Amino acid sequence: MGNREEKRNLETIPVGSLGIIPLEGCKALGETVNQYLVKWRAERESEHKGSLAFNGYQRDSYILNTKVPRFGSGEAKGMILQSVRGHDLYLLVDVCNHSLTYSLCGKENHMSPDDHYQDLKRIIAAVGGKARRITVIMPFLYESRQHKRTSRESLDCALALQELVGMGVDNIITFDAHDPRVQNAIPLHGFETVQPAYQFIKGLLKNQKDLNLDSEHMMVISPDEGGMKRAIYIANVLGLDMGMFYKRRDYTQIVNGRNPIVAHEFLGTDVTGKDMIIIDDMISSGESVLEVAAALKARNANRIYVFSTFGLFTNGLEKFDAAYEKGIITRVLTTNLIYQAPSLLQREWYINCDMSKYIAYIIDTLNHDSSISDLLNPSERIQRIVERYKNGEL
Repeated sequence: MGNREEKRNLETIPVGSLGIIPLEGCKALGETVNQYLVKWRAERESEHKGSLAFNGYQRDSYILNTKVPRFGSGEAKGMILQSVRGHDLYLLVDVCNHSLTYSLCGKENHMSPDDHYQDLKRIIAAVGGKARRITVIMPFLYESRQHKRTSRESLDCALALQELVGMGVDNIITFDAHDPRVQNAIPLHGFETVQPAYQFIKGLLKNQKDLNLDSEHMMVISPDEGGMKRAIYIANVLGLDMGMFYKRRDYTQIVNGRNPIVAHEFLGTDVTGKDMIIIDDMISSGESVLEVAAALKARNANRIYVFSTFGLFTNGLEKFDAAYEKGIITRVLTTNLIYQAPSLLQREWYINCDMSKYIAYIIDTLNHDSSISDLLNPSERIQRIVERYKNGEL
């Protein structure tokens, strides 16, 4: 993959000098992305190296020096401590990083998604229109769960997108948007929602040696009707069958603001003895995915693997520990696109899918104004890794 990417990128002139700004909650991911870019660009031989357009092309770091200090009242300001004039900027933000704190009138306050989003706007405001182009890479799309209106309620995700483009953001890159149709709020601007399907499959194949990748032995499951497209894609590229659950609700009553779920009903062929891949965009509390896993086990499914882009684990990990002990789940795979608690990374049932190289490819390609369409559709790469797995090369 590396060489193909490298060669293609050399044909075009960079849009501007590359600058990466990882916000505080995204530091670790930003640094890894930066290391890839420094390495690739140091190795890249180009006859244009001396030309003005490639000025500053090879540097020790592309991360720009920024900070968001806070006043005692909890208010803040964004600061960029070096020139960004004419730069092609990539801002990385993780709105889910709840590990960060700030002082609010002497009390310790944990940063919420609102705080992270506000900090992103502060940095954009500090750029002050001087950059050549601004791309926001926001893996977990802020407020993406509030994507449609069912009663008198706010449309937070659409508002946030409009606010960002109003501030001069040209492109927004997100991963596995809860509902990609929110891009209709900004029809004249770039909005990409990227699927980590390849990284999930790679993570599973590298960690499980005895899988039979055919429809006799494996199946892909969508835990609800909303996630069908993800499951259909994985099932198609791997040549597996697909099944789905839908939630049967009691519409006569309301508990905690919603109609309670009576049962998870299954649609699909017999699962007896087959390994299952349950795929979803996020694990919030994890209740629904564990209920689905238990329902599959009750139907005599074999091993159960859960793929989820964002592992929020809002109610802790104990329920997953218990499900693993009972043999209900075999492995859970989530990405490092959002903050992962150290306790999660130590769990025996957990597989971490690293997305930093992929993000580095996207930034490298976009900085050269080249097409990222082959990065957005990884079916070729998936076929190659499956082939290597079957030949025992992984």
